[in-house]
Amino acid sequence: MIGIIDVHCHILPEIDDGAKNLEESKRMLEIAYAEGVRTIIATPHYRRRMFRYSTEEIEEQYNKLQEVAAEVGDDLRLLLGCEYHVDLDIIERLNSGECYRLAGTRYVLAEFSSIANYSFVRERIHALVSNGYTPVIAHVERCVVLQVNQIKELVELGALIQLNADSILGKNGYKMKRFCQKMMKEDLLNFVGTDAHGITERPPRIAKCAAYIEKKMGRDYAQRIFIDNPSEMLKMDE
Repeated sequence: MIGIIDVHCHILPEIDDGAKNLEESKRMLEIAYAEGVRTIIATPHYRRRMFRYSTEEIEEQYNKLQEVAAEVGDDLRLLLGCEYHVDLDIIERLNSGECYRLAGTRYVLAEFSSIANYSFVRERIHALVSNGYTPVIAHVERCVVLQVNQIKELVELGALIQLNADSILGKNGYKMKRFCQKMMKEDLLNFVGTDAHGITERPPRIAKCAAYIEKKMGRDYAQRIFIDNPSEMLKMDE
């Protein structure tokens, strides 16, 4: 499948626990391009006391990597966002521009702790939606306390759901794979991301996942998840 949009990727060099340097970032771009990816949203972590870099640092690395992306493929787009580890200050920080929305849209890649209390998740989703943002819950399969019925409620509140490609393929265990299958059968999946962090342990590989989903759910479904949904999101800039 050509034209895949990767909405979750830690490809910026020297920013978080993703690419260690510009050389590794370039190799990640090359892998992604060979996999059929044509748009990547760089989503460095934003997490208090762990990952918190200035916008100047992020944009410096982003601008460098944009030049490299043009060398890899003239039809390869690199956009900017962040993966925000949700806290009580998320609205204030989004409004101030201290952290990034997905490609300048009103969509926010929102990461919750794997053991986050459901009432906290629900309240934060409601707060984001009430303030005009669309939360995209990052790798929801890793939020082990969330049941499918609760995820349905979050979707009804206005949240969208992202799963990691490796989890869908079963590389993070059979239990997660079964959960991902249920999410697809319940039509709760909106986006797939690589959540890539490098070229070895978590490379930006997505082609096998796209092929798997096409086989299980049909070509139209795969087209919607990997291309149409993210394309529609990217139209929603201010």
